[in-house]
Amino acid sequence: MSWSAGALCALYVVTSAGLAWTAVLDFGHGPAQAGCLFSAASLVPLIALVRETERPGCGGGAPPARPNATEALVRAELGAACCERWWTSLGTSHDAACRHRTHRSSAT
Repeated sequence: MSWSAGALCALYVVTSAGLAWTAVLDFGHGPAQAGCLFSAASLVPLIALVRETERPGCGGGAPPARPNATEALVRAELGAACCERWWTSLGTSHDAACRHRTHRSSAT
């Protein structure tokens, strides 16, 4: 986690604690509606904290997805392709500079 993400998470915790403390004070000395409002408001920074730590690439949450078998097969086939003409002719002919070039006389 970068220092800025850590500072943001710390700010979320401090904000939530401040709102929760205000809710406690309101329940003891103020109107109950204000206490309920501050209680609900103290949950919002905690939700933001959870979302911040679950984002990929931010040091938390699930690791980046690995390519599946289909993607691996496509990458292997694209890596084995030899030239542009091979792709456009569906594998029947090759460019002059292609290392896999076969002569027409030996083609089947």
